[in-house]
Amino acid sequence: MKKIGIDARLYSQTGVGTYLRNLIYYLEKKNLKDQLFYIYLMPKDYDQLSFKNKNIVKRKVDYRWHTFGEQAGFAIKLYQDGLDLMHFTYFSYPVLYLRKFVATVHDATPLLFKTGKASTKNQLIYNIKHLFFRIILWCQVNRAIKIITPTNTVKEQLIEIYGQKISKKISAIYEGVNYQIIVSKENKELSKKFTNFFIYVGNFYPHKNVESLIKAFEKIDKKYQLILLGPDDYFANKILQCIDTLKLNKNIILLKNPTLSDLVFFYKNAQALIHPSFSEGFGLPLIEAAYFNTPIIASNIKVFKELLRNNYVSFNPNNVDDIAKKISNFIEKKPVFDYVNIMGNYSFSKMTEKTLEIYINILNKD
Repeated sequence: MKKIGIDARLYSQTGVGTYLRNLIYYLEKKNLKDQLFYIYLMPKDYDQLSFKNKNIVKRKVDYRWHTFGEQAGFAIKLYQDGLDLMHFTYFSYPVLYLRKFVATVHDATPLLFKTGKASTKNQLIYNIKHLFFRIILWCQVNRAIKIITPTNTVKEQLIEIYGQKISKKISAIYEGVNYQIIVSKENKELSKKFTNFFIYVGNFYPHKNVESLIKAFEKIDKKYQLILLGPDDYFANKILQCIDTLKLNKNIILLKNPTLSDLVFFYKNAQALIHPSFSEGFGLPLIEAAYFNTPIIASNIKVFKELLRNNYVSFNPNNVDDIAKKISNFIEKKPVFDYVNIMGNYSFSKMTEKTLEIYINILNKD
């Protein structure tokens, strides 16, 4: 029986966490008679999770990403487990691990923009951290036996950055709608507080461009509200300052850490989802909005065009006036989009199936 490891240390996080929770959820439903999976979890997740599939085993690792412990301790643990194949699901991985592995590279955004917590540091510290990040990602991309990206856009970006030599080992596999949101019931209590609103769903890192959306919304008819739904962190507080400075507290509301039931309500009842990002690897909120048939107004970036084609209102994310104009045009014309015809492309279940095929094909070549 072949042993396959999956790095699930970010299981409880947003973004990569959604990817992991769905990959493991659908993997559990598979008949894995020839594979034994080791799922590497941080202590909190290790204590809370249990797997019914006997071919999925949880392993406790107390080594956070972007730490020396990850580089040394996590590598030692993986060597001790004698894996036939490892799947690193995030760009932060132990470069001392030299055995066979697959890597998922979710996006090239950190190479193109200041993003994440490191962007709050002073310039010297940020540059040092960014140098380490670039070295680690270079090692991962060049050493991986196979690379998975969530879109063709990311695949093309990686080839542009690292060269044509890596093109044959990259597979673009679309993600889908989080199974947890599919089974969640709408929090109808929120209808007492919110009507006539647009939504933004996601974190508030600088590349998400939420400040431009706020400035654009200042120009929108005051009978509409903008609800910002995301995590409670340093960047959320910066967004609150921006709202405060522009005296838009009545029209723009930031709701921190919404539940899945809250999200179902907002998707089902919003005028539209607005997503002003400069760069994305995929765009889970767009696919969730499409699932609930919520109209989408978003940046005219390549990845969104790949996902939605012409089934959304697009704007120039660098131009506040254009963002405002497109929102106003939407209010006036109320365009209708039919997302049924594209939703068949996006499925975490299919993603898991294709990922499992990659594991098996690599192991069959041994």
